[in-house]
Amino acid sequence: MTDFEAIAAGAAVLASGGGGSYQDALAILQQLNESGWQGTVTVQDYDGATNGCVLAIMGSPDAADNLTLANVANAIRNTVAVFEASTGSPLGCVIPVEIGPINSLVPLIAAALSGGRLWVVNGDGAGRAVPELPQTTFGGSKSLAPCPCALASDTDAASEVESAVLKANTAAKVETLAGGVVAGFGGYSGIALWPSNASNGYALSGNYIAGTLAQARGLGQLLLNATTPLSTAEVAFAIAEITGRAAQTIVTNFYITAVTQSTSSASLDSGIIRLDNAPLQSDSTQTHYLYNLNENLIMYSTSSAVPDVIAPDSICYYSESTGRGFSNASDDLAAYFNATTGKSTGCTVSIIGVRAATQLYQATGVLASFAGLLRNIGYAGAMPLA
Repeated sequence: MTDFEAIAAGAAVLASGGGGSYQDALAILQQLNESGWQGTVTVQDYDGATNGCVLAIMGSPDAADNLTLANVANAIRNTVAVFEASTGSPLGCVIPVEIGPINSLVPLIAAALSGGRLWVVNGDGAGRAVPELPQTTFGGSKSLAPCPCALASDTDAASEVESAVLKANTAAKVETLAGGVVAGFGGYSGIALWPSNASNGYALSGNYIAGTLAQARGLGQLLLNATTPLSTAEVAFAIAEITGRAAQTIVTNFYITAVTQSTSSASLDSGIIRLDNAPLQSDSTQTHYLYNLNENLIMYSTSSAVPDVIAPDSICYYSESTGRGFSNASDDLAAYFNATTGKSTGCTVSIIGVRAATQLYQATGVLASFAGLLRNIGYAGAMPLA
């Protein structure tokens, strides 16, 4: 269980505010521990010879608030069954769509509950969490088709399972279709797509960012083993050392003083987080704003003419008060912002900017896809260069 806990803790920092609730991840792992499971899961590079696919939970983190092990296990079981029926062949391995407290765990839990039938690919499609499917290396691949794509609800009774099998040529079109399905399921769903098998020459090979689960575990172990919370500078240094990607502190020990969040018809949470260098806005001398669509996409300072950080680079949360990262899900933010009083809880928040993986920058269409999301929230300026 220690490795799963470390992956969740590391992913809660690296995910750039998305990938599911860290609080839910902790509850799910506690339930898995209480279930008596004591097995192991094989995590390794893709072998180019095993039937595989991307497996995740899709939708709004707030709609999936208080997600349980039963929810995840049922969604996995139902989604995998629909996916295998649609492809006509059994799965041998699965890979996370992104790095996140929940979505890094979903394939691991699938493997843990499979009785040894499944193993997990050590990687993902972004090295961070992303709002939509096209912002991944999978979506930028010419050889790895997204469909068939299976979605299924988390119903326990087989006779009550709601499911859909999508067929489309692009990840963008799958995203549009899946958004409607997920909303119909109540805001979140299991999803399996991007099949890799003999029919496409096991095309997952070369189309994912390798080593990212191990990176999340390494960072998480550092956080969990610290006797007192590490400094933000220490965590930024560790991220750079572990991932090989540049990381720098943007703000240290600020306070969340305002949160505006809502869930769209496509089951994505969007919002604005205000950060000040004092617990009360009236006492602040420095203010930054974070704009998110599930994940953090851009951060501005009121004292600068250019953004602090722009996606696809990651805008990562870390707290020296708690020694942990967190997401934009309401139950994660509650430790830092009291939604009832509309004020900071007094727990400090730091932001670490992390350079996106080179493979993400270079994947076809990914930068343009991020640019489209940023235009929709009001930014039409230049994008970061690879």
